[in-house]
Amino acid sequence: MTATTQIMTEADTCRELVTPKLVEAGWSNAPHLIGEQRTFTNGRIIVTGGRVRRGTQKRADYLLYYRRDYPLAVVEAKELGLPAETGVQQAKDYAEILGLKFAYATNGHRIIEIDYTTGGEREVGRFATPAELWQRLTAATALPDPATPHLLEPFNLVSGKVPRYYQQIAINRVIEAILLGQKRILATLATGTGKTCVAFQICWKLWNSRWNRTGEYRRPKILFLADRNILVDDPMAKMFAPFGDARHKIAGGDVSQSREMYFGIYQALSTANEDVFRQYRPDFFDLIIIDECHRGSSRNESAWRAVLDYFAPAVQFGMTATPLREESRDSYEYFGNPVYTYSLRQGIEDGFLAPYRVHRVITTVDAAGWRPSKDELDRFGRPVPDDEYQTRDFERVIALRARTKAIAKHLADFLKGTDRFAKTLVFCVDQEHAAEMRQELVNLNSDLVKQYPDYVCRVTADEGAIGLTHLAHFQDVDKPTPVILTTSQLLTTGVDAEMVKNVVLARVVGSRAEFKQIIGRGTRLKVDYGKEYFNIIDFTGTATRHFADPDFDGDPARIEEVIVDERGESQCHASGDTATSDATSERIRDG
Repeated sequence: MTATTQIMTEADTCRELVTPKLVEAGWSNAPHLIGEQRTFTNGRIIVTGGRVRRGTQKRADYLLYYRRDYPLAVVEAKELGLPAETGVQQAKDYAEILGLKFAYATNGHRIIEIDYTTGGEREVGRFATPAELWQRLTAATALPDPATPHLLEPFNLVSGKVPRYYQQIAINRVIEAILLGQKRILATLATGTGKTCVAFQICWKLWNSRWNRTGEYRRPKILFLADRNILVDDPMAKMFAPFGDARHKIAGGDVSQSREMYFGIYQALSTANEDVFRQYRPDFFDLIIIDECHRGSSRNESAWRAVLDYFAPAVQFGMTATPLREESRDSYEYFGNPVYTYSLRQGIEDGFLAPYRVHRVITTVDAAGWRPSKDELDRFGRPVPDDEYQTRDFERVIALRARTKAIAKHLADFLKGTDRFAKTLVFCVDQEHAAEMRQELVNLNSDLVKQYPDYVCRVTADEGAIGLTHLAHFQDVDKPTPVILTTSQLLTTGVDAEMVKNVVLARVVGSRAEFKQIIGRGTRLKVDYGKEYFNIIDFTGTATRHFADPDFDGDPARIEEVIVDERGESQCHASGDTATSDATSERIRDG
């Protein structure tokens, strides 16, 4: 080993040996083709006690791009004194994470090429040129030449937000599937990972490059479909704003057919009186995007299915946050296996989603069950049937005001002990339960309500426009209140509230899909707001039950458990430990 070899660092090797070889292979013939030291994850957020730190970010020595937004290969460089083989495993790991078909490991002199299109791995004398890798890739995917401009169309970066690596993979995989003639396509991305961004960029690339089903020279007609106004109004107004006057919402019988980017909810397209969607030809739309497609649109017996069946000629792209399980089987049978999946666990591990702690609270009636005394009446003055009632029955079968009081008291004390202005969502059994919970929390926080009348608000279907105003203020980082929203079903999906620090479960959530949607209200990061993790405050055992399922793909950072009496006061407890994903958790039990 020479002295030169010994003192040449990895940075020296890259600068003096690797970069010149890439330039020689034609990777510098256009700007953006060589991306040096590209970080593609943020590093997991690790919470220890009250302190937060970031884990290690993933960084590629080089990413090689065919076009500005289309990477082809990753290069892992090691210092000259190490064998080139030293970088092979890391190059492969990064290529697989980034969805790339080509990877290189080099020490500046020797180059090892990994080609996933053939399954081969060999030493080569030089790096392949951009044209050579592109030709190999298109041959392997059978993508016809006329289709490639649609795939290579640049992203819209007007907002300044560059799609994250997994969003880029999802965008390109979906477009590739469309160009290969697939009619039903599914992508599974965890709540909070930016499905709307993925949908927007797909639409933009196809719209701007004038893709359509028939191959004519025109922009496509695209329909963005969901089951709630909040799921279409917000994207239409914000994310899809670059489409300008091409946007149109199908509502109130307004079936304008002169636009290109349409938005609608099933209920407006198919009313009790008429099927509004039939005013459009079955072949009117080129692409239909179904947001939250696990929520029933693909079920055979669903009225919504009629809309999809009518527009059968269109390419139909479903988006969901729900991995395959029995309750989401309809979606997977209709759309097929997802072309890409990005899980809650991956999002937390990459540092794009907030980790969470679970505060499990067991009231004494939940712990022991409850039986009415003789002649006991419910809140409506009706006799309560003599029976043994458990957690799943409370508020649905039997209303226990004392239990609601205990839950509200413990929650109020929790906020007083942490942060009384931490944005908090409380999921209740029904609208009436949400009203009772709001009233209890108002009385327990009267000192703040005196100063901020909307400190606690109920947001359910009954509130209508008033509730949506409360929600908008709750989402606004510049408005301190409302702090606590009580709800039942309305806010389980589509509410982008990055500041949520507490998700409270005051009702049993049996569905895995709904549970993930609910905790997804808290997984969005807002570091500049001081939100780097969030709490799940579980009064029903819902979280504990779902986390116990070995198929659950995102473990809590910490679990604590406490029993409270009918006044909401914690009973004496003892401590124990359970293993969690990144730290020893503390389990506090009745002792």
